[in-house]
Amino acid sequence: MISKLADELIELVDYKSQQFRNVADELTVIKSSPEKWSLKEILGHLIDSAANNHQRFVRAQNTISLVFPKYDQNKWIKFQGYQESNWIELLSLWRLYNRHIAHIIKRIPAEKLGLECEIVPYDPVTLNFLVEDYLDHLKHHLEQIDELLGERMNSNKHFKDQAFTR
Repeated sequence: MISKLADELIELVDYKSQQFRNVADELTVIKSSPEKWSLKEILGHLIDSAANNHQRFVRAQNTISLVFPKYDQNKWIKFQGYQESNWIELLSLWRLYNRHIAHIIKRIPAEKLGLECEIVPYDPVTLNFLVEDYLDHLKHHLEQIDELLGERMNSNKHFKDQAFTR
């Protein structure tokens, strides 16, 4: 089962990175309001999620229980300046990081999947749950990107004509 999740992760990031590769830069920086994330910031958040879960997946294998801090996603996005980053470089980083995470997931021993992990301040969950939740979280934000792209292309003739110009 865990190997299938890893395979699904690889398939999904390869497909989506190819699909998003041709999105026009103008679309990646639009914010529907100041407190909402742009496409670049959503992708940056997924990179941050990968970074945090990478640590969790590896560290959990080297302990009898894992306690890990929650991270402030808005501050991570702000501090890293994803809005000013290059879209293609973000896509490449996101894709390759997730392929590496899939490699890690495939190597998690079955006996470690039941390990108790706590992300403070939440209740403990198993390492298996964290892996499954990681993929669900990724899918949620990819659907968000798809919806935003659809809205932006449908609401603006210029973007409809130019959205996939790369």
